[in-house]
Amino acid sequence: MIQKRAWVSGRVQGVFFRDFTRRTARQHGVAGWVRNLPDGRVEALLEGEPADVEAVLEALRDGPPAARVDDLAVTEETPAGHDRFEVR
Repeated sequence: MIQKRAWVSGRVQGVFFRDFTRRTARQHGVAGWVRNLPDGRVEALLEGEPADVEAVLEALRDGPPAARVDDLAVTEETPAGHDRFEVR
């Protein structure tokens, strides 16, 4: 298991980005959460098998159809044992 934290910038709020992230994470069996930040970015915490986490990160690089992703910054963290994915 691995855990990664991602910050997505661009036009990523008000375009169903959090729901897109939730659906994608659940499709890949990835736990964690996603939330909007006051500065206009979206932050996501992803925990799961390496290939599954990478698949979700790859999807976040494009986002849903109405989004425009300008940047995706990712850091690796110690897994915390999340057991579900939620929108915050």
